[in-house]
Formats: sequence, C-alpha cells, structure tokens
Amino acid sequence: MVNVSVPKLGLAVAIAIGLFVSSTVVALIQHAPTLNLGWILSDPYYRHITFFSFYQAFFSTLLSVGLAIPVAHALSRREFKGKALLLKLFASTLVLPVLVGVFGILAILGNSGLVADMFKAFGTRLPFSIYGLNGILVAHVFFNLPYACRLLLHSLESIPSEQHKLCAHLGMNHWQKFRQVEWPRMRQQLPQVAGLVFMLCFTSFSTVMALGGGPKSTTIELAIYQAIKFDFDLQAGAILALWQMLLCGVLSLTLLKLTKTLPASSMATRQRLPLLSDTKKAKIWDAVWIGSAMILVLPPLFMVVWQGLNPKSLTVLQDERFWQALSASIKVATLASTLALLMGVAILFTSRAWHLKGLTHRAGRLELMGTIILVTPGIVISTGLFLLLRDQVDVFSLAFWVVIMVNSLMALPYIIKTLSQPMLQTAQQYHFLCQSLGMKGWNRFRLVEWRALNKPIAHAFSISFMFSMGDLSAVALFGNQSFTTLPLYLFQLLGSYQMPAAAVVSLCLLLFSLLCFALIDSVFKRSSR
Repeated sequence: MVNVSVPKLGLAVAIAIGLFVSSTVVALIQHAPTLNLGWILSDPYYRHITFFSFYQAFFSTLLSVGLAIPVAHALSRREFKGKALLLKLFASTLVLPVLVGVFGILAILGNSGLVADMFKAFGTRLPFSIYGLNGILVAHVFFNLPYACRLLLHSLESIPSEQHKLCAHLGMNHWQKFRQVEWPRMRQQLPQVAGLVFMLCFTSFSTVMALGGGPKSTTIELAIYQAIKFDFDLQAGAILALWQMLLCGVLSLTLLKLTKTLPASSMATRQRLPLLSDTKKAKIWDAVWIGSAMILVLPPLFMVVWQGLNPKSLTVLQDERFWQALSASIKVATLASTLALLMGVAILFTSRAWHLKGLTHRAGRLELMGTIILVTPGIVISTGLFLLLRDQVDVFSLAFWVVIMVNSLMALPYIIKTLSQPMLQTAQQYHFLCQSLGMKGWNRFRLVEWRALNKPIAHAFSISFMFSMGDLSAVALFGNQSFTTLPLYLFQLLGSYQMPAAAVVSLCLLLFSLLCFALIDSVFKRSSR
C-alpha cells in the first residue's frame, strides 16, 4: 500500500454523472404509463421490435466474429506490402462516421448503386434490396468485422515465440498448429469479442435509421426516436427507453463476467516466424480470406471518394447550410471530446490513487460510474433529457449544449478504457521519484506524466473526437433547422434521395474527420517536445 493523497475531483465528477443520469431515468419513470415492463411483451409491435433487436444483433455478431476468425488467423501468419495500412483501416472503421460507411455501401449495393447498374446492363434488376435486414447486416459486418479481427489478431500476437518455435520443431502442419496452439488462445477472447460486438449491434442507431426497411426492420432505439420525434407519444418513448436500459444493463453485466484479460508474456513477439510445411494451398487459403476482408472494407471507402468528386461539389460547397452544419459538427466534437477527456482524467486520477492505496474495488466502482452510458445508451439519455426539460424550458433552444453533454458521456467510456492502464502504470513507475523530489500537482503532470501519457491521451481524444463528429443519435432527436450537424445534414440528403449532394457531403465528412484526426495527433506531438 502506497501513502498517496486521493483527489476529490474525480469523485465529484462521478457523483455529478450519477445524478445527471439518475435525473433522466426519473423523468422516464414519471412519464412511463406503467413500471410493469411485462406490458411491453403483451404488445405485438413491442414484442416484434424487441425480437428484431436481438435477431439482427445475433446474426450481425455471428457473421462479424465468425468471419473475423479466419481473417485474423491469416493476417497473423502472413506479411505483405500494405499490411500496416490495412490494419490501420481496420482500426478506423469503429470510429468512422457511420453515415459515411452507409453511403459507401449504398453506392455499391443500393438501388442505384454499382451492382444495380451491372444488372441493368444485362437487362435484369437487382435481386435483393439493401434496405431492411440485408442492409443492416452488411453495414454491421463492415463496421464490426475489422474491429473483431483486430482484437483476435492481438490475442494471436500474444502467443509466446517459443510456442511457435516448438510447433516448427515438431513439424506441425497449419491445421495441427491452429487446433493445438492458436485456437485455444483465440477461444479465450471469443466470449469478450462476441459480447462487445453484440452490444454494439444491439445499440446501433444510425445504421438501422439509415438502412432499416420500415416497421419490419425497427429496433428498440429507433422505435424510441420515432415515438418522440414523429408521434410525440411521450409515454411510449419513456417505457421503451426504460426497457432498452434494462436490456442494456443485463447485457453489460453479462459482458463484464465474460471479460478476461490475456496473461502478459515477455516472450510474445510480433516478428515474422518461419513456417514449416507452408504449402501453396495454405497460401491461397490465407490470400482468399485477406482479399475478402479487403473487398469488404476498401470498396465502400473508395466509392465515397469516387462519387464525392462530382459536378454537385461546387453547389454543395456554396450552400450555407453545409458550412453551418460543418461548423456545428466541429464545435460539438471539440467541446464534447474536451469535456469527456477532462471528466475521464479527473475520474482516473482519483481511481488510480485508490489503486495505489490498495482500494481496488472502490477504484473499479468509480471507473464503472464513468462508463454508465453503456447501460443507458445515448438515445435513452436524450429521451430522458427531453422529458425532463420540456416543461421547464424550450428544449430545442438548448439543443447545442444537450448534444455536447450526451456526446461527452458517450465518449467517456472510450477515454477511461484507453487511459486507465497507462495512467496507473505511470503512477506506479514514477510515484516514489516524484515524492522524493517534492513534485506534485501541475508540475508533476507537466514534467513527468505528460511525456509518458502524451500518446494515449492523443489517441483517446482523437477517438472521442471522431465519435462525436460522426454521431447521429443525440442530434437526431434535438436537431432542428437552426441546429444541424454534418451527419444530420447527410441523413436528410439521403432521406430525400439527393445522392450526388449526399456523396459530396460524405466525402467532406470523411476528409474532415481524417484531417482533424491527423491534426490532433500533430498538435499533441508538438506539445510534448
């Protein structure tokens, strides 16, 4: 146990978050027609959207994780030009603005897309519709397969090099090595990976909103939005929000139990190891899976760039609505990610002090409070806020600040998960040195910790910025003519079938997100010198 003072700010932030979320939940309970959630199961429509939410999430997870297994396995044993770039693209799909990916998919598989044009050239029509379950599954695989692949690849890279050498010494073929060494390591991570992907698909809002095919393809979150925004049925919105919160709470607790930390090993290596019995058949097998993953990820992004360069570009760039939406998006993303970073760092300063004092359970509960948004998704918080404020003030006049608050809470789990281990390790490494030199407070952070935490902080801020830049869930409920972000503007263009203009906005959203991502990284690097 280390003698260290515990900052109170993190505890105050966690309490404020708890009170904020609790107040929205109370507002939901007050407007709910009944607290008997079994009432939902007695309604055929609510039963259907609950079933469909689980149904699409299950098959999205099955496809994403099932296909990620052979792709991750192939990537783990092959080196080729462009592999590092491909892995970076895999890492970016999770925080890629959802509607950018959706537009790329529509440009290929939509009713007026590339594949549809090929069928028309042969005098036939596209045999399927991208809207409905088909589109939801394709989009979820596009976003989540690369993410699952990265996690599984990480588990394979943690295999000690001695085990690879032993397999080579014993003359194992690929199948024997996979069954005896690689699959057991991947299997340890599968429950956690599948749980994370299932949670992401279950709480997916923008994807279902853009590609859902009407009442048959509606999830609980989309039904909440429709009840509030279109039907103004506050009671239905409240009861559905409570139902979604209950289901997410159960899923989050289940995911917590499934989470396992891979044992660290100093023998793990990322260097290429010689493969014995490497056959032409094995090379073709790996090439097929890697090529399939590239076909999934690259064409939609390429189509965003290709179709974004069209004659409508000048018209869109001269439209005042575009620049207003872009300005609003940058302001929301900057303020939301900054607030999330400040709240996350404050919470982690307190939790790591408790870790150093041996109070790990208390530290864990504090960090869990910071990730409470996983139990109460953004649309649920937004609905509760709408119900809480509508009788007090003009809700839409506060839309800008409400969206910032909701987005900061949604980004907070990414901040905490990214920074918790680096901040704790830095404190363990330098705490006694700083004590002996009398360093504390701002001087300690500036002279010692900033240099060690610069990269993780830049990564955490960049992820939260990209997430806020492309988020649609909060602004979809509170957005109006005087406050529109770029994702909402893009959704409005897609909804009115203005595809050339939507292509330009998609490209701009993609480029601005990547530009801001690179700019943030550059600023943080310069400030560390």
